[in-house]
Amino acid sequence: MARAKKKASKKKVAKKKVAKKKVAKKKVAKKKATKKKATKKKATKKKATKKKATKKKATKKKATKKKATKKKATKKKSTAKKKATAKKKATAKKKAPAKKKAPAKKKAPAKKKAPAKKKAPAKKKAPAKKKATAKKKATKKKKSTAKKKAPAAASGDFRGFGPGLLEFFAELSMNNDRDWFEANKARYEEQVREPALAFVRAMGPRLAEISGHFVASDKKVGGSLMRIYRDVRFSKDKTPYKTNLGIQFRHEVGKDVHAPGFYVHMDNEGVFLGAGTWRPESSALAQLRAAIAEDDGAWTAARDDARFREHWRLGGDSLKRPPRGFDAEHPLIEDIKRKDHIAVCDLSIGDLLGPGSVDRIAERFATSAPYVGWLCGVLGVPF
Repeated sequence: MARAKKKASKKKVAKKKVAKKKVAKKKVAKKKATKKKATKKKATKKKATKKKATKKKATKKKATKKKATKKKATKKKSTAKKKATAKKKATAKKKAPAKKKAPAKKKAPAKKKAPAKKKAPAKKKAPAKKKATAKKKATKKKKSTAKKKAPAAASGDFRGFGPGLLEFFAELSMNNDRDWFEANKARYEEQVREPALAFVRAMGPRLAEISGHFVASDKKVGGSLMRIYRDVRFSKDKTPYKTNLGIQFRHEVGKDVHAPGFYVHMDNEGVFLGAGTWRPESSALAQLRAAIAEDDGAWTAARDDARFREHWRLGGDSLKRPPRGFDAEHPLIEDIKRKDHIAVCDLSIGDLLGPGSVDRIAERFATSAPYVGWLCGVLGVPF
C-alpha cells in the first residue's frame, strides 16, 4: 500500500511539472505574439508617416514650381513690355523731325480779323445759355444714373471657374491641416475666392430677373460666398476646413441659410444646385405642413410643374411616421412628413467651368420659380 501511495504521489508531481511547463510555454508564446504585433504597428505607423511626408514634399514641390513658373511668366511679360515701350520711344524719336513742320501754323494774319467776333449782343441772350445749362444738367444726371447702375457692368469680370478650383479642393481633402492651407492660401484667393466673388456679381442681375428679393452679395465676410473654415465645436469631424465650394443667395428677409433661397454646391464628387428652405424653424415647418394638408391645388401645381420636374427633384430628410395631428391616410402624407423643403438639380463639373456657367445656372434657377414662389407665399415673404 505504501508503494502504491508513493507511485500516485510521484505521478501527481510529474503532472504538475508538465502543467507548469505548458503554462510557461503559453506565456512565452503570448509575449512573442505581443512583440510581433507591436513591431507590426510600429512598422505601419512608420510607413504612414513616410507616406504623409512624401505627399507633403510633393505638394510643396508643386507649389514652388508653380510659383517659379509664375515669376518667370511675370518677368517675361515685364521685359516684353519694357522692350515694347523702348521700341515705341525709339520710333517716336525717329519720327519727331517730321512733326516739327509748323511754319504754316505761324501764318496768323487771317486770324487777327477780330471785328466780326466783337459782335456780342447775340451771345448775351440768356435763353440760349439756360438751354446749355439744362443740357449740362441732363448729361450730369445721365452720368450719375449710369454710375449708379454699376452692378450690371461689374458682372463682366467673371471669366469662369478654372480647373485650379478642382485641383485645390482635391489637394485640400488630402492635406486638411492649417500648415498646408497657410502655405497655399494664395492659391485659395486666386483660384477659389476671387472667381467665386466674380460669379456672385455676375449672378446678381440674373437673379433680379427671377425675383428682386434675393441677395447676391460679394462681401468677403458675411456675403453669398460661404466661409471655408468649419465649425468643429459640435462636430465629430475635427478637420479645420471645408472641402467644397458653397454659394448661397438668401432672401432679403432671411438672416441665415434656413430662409428660402438658392444655393450652389461643388466638391470633388460633383455639382448640384439647391432651391427652397433647409431645416426651417418649427413654426415655419408647421405652416408648410398645414398648407400642404389643406391644398387647394397650388402646392401640387408647383410641385408637378413640367419645367420644374424636368430639372429638379425634391430632396432633404423626412419623418418616418406622420407628424402629430395629420392623418396617415392623407393623399399628400409623404409631402407632409418632409423636414426639409428643398429641391435639388444635379449638374456636371463641366457645367460649372467656363463663363457659360452663369447663364446655365440662372436658367435652372428660373425653372424652380413656381416651387420657391409657393414656399415664399406660404411663409409670408415677398417673391
